[in-house]
Amino acid sequence: MLIYHIVSITLALLIDRIIGDPPSWPHPVRWIGALISWLDRRLNKGIQRKAKGVMLLVMVMLAVFSVTCLLVWVAYQFHTITGIAAESVIIATTIAQNDLKKAAMDVYQPLKNGDIQTARQEVSMIVGRDTHNLNESGITRATVETVAENVSDGITAPLFWALFGGAPLAMVYRAVNTCDAMVGYNNERYCHFGWASARFDDIINWLPSRITGVCMIAVCPSPFMTKSQTFHALKIEASKHPSPNSGWGEAAVALLLGVQLGGTNYYQGKKSERAIMGLMQRKLQKGHIKAAISIMVRTNRFFLILLWLGGACYAIAGTWL
Repeated sequence: MLIYHIVSITLALLIDRIIGDPPSWPHPVRWIGALISWLDRRLNKGIQRKAKGVMLLVMVMLAVFSVTCLLVWVAYQFHTITGIAAESVIIATTIAQNDLKKAAMDVYQPLKNGDIQTARQEVSMIVGRDTHNLNESGITRATVETVAENVSDGITAPLFWALFGGAPLAMVYRAVNTCDAMVGYNNERYCHFGWASARFDDIINWLPSRITGVCMIAVCPSPFMTKSQTFHALKIEASKHPSPNSGWGEAAVALLLGVQLGGTNYYQGKKSERAIMGLMQRKLQKGHIKAAISIMVRTNRFFLILLWLGGACYAIAGTWL
């Protein structure tokens, strides 16, 4: 079955590259989000909210896993090809390289044309911070940070879990990620109810995020540091991020581009200070958006090669047993 998973992953990346996620098409994440919202309204009240938050997470995971397993099982009953095709389509819905690249370029193009207002509007679609007062450097930083963070969350992490469990585990990953995005906030309403979603999202992203950061450094050259220097700096810079996982992608991109990420952001008018990551070799410029996209694309290609090599090693080891 492992070879089926790898073939499905490869086809899923191809599907995502060709068509992405057309907004008019039905998407599983919307259905997952609707289920989370429904459970949120019914469970997030009264006492024992932490236990109820655990219940929400378990119910969403079981629902997504069961439905996906059933769909994949039925597809494989017809033929291996239909099974692989079904897994490919499902896995493609869990990744977002095409959409991430398009969203970043939608910010870059108006910046290139000197249209700051349009660039602010476009970047507001992909970040949670206030964008109405951002200058070119602030818009660029927000975009580069978004690309860097989402290489793992939006691409390599679901593919990592798809390697071990095919479409069902990829969908479970996306379900947990969606739970975290919707209820995993440290505020009055969700600090207890969203605790389980936030913590479990950290757990399932721990290894993929670190592999992704290492892959970035391995496959992309830095004009400012040797490979060994960059690898050494990666762990130090990543640890500065408040998230246990997001810092690995951001730190790797910052080191490779020779820029600094992080700093002051505003959320609904409230100031938020984020630790500075990276070693300042040059100032952020709009061209760094395209450079970040290039790092993402090269990393994903390398990650796919690693999956194939890992599958080949597993198959060879199986013949020795």
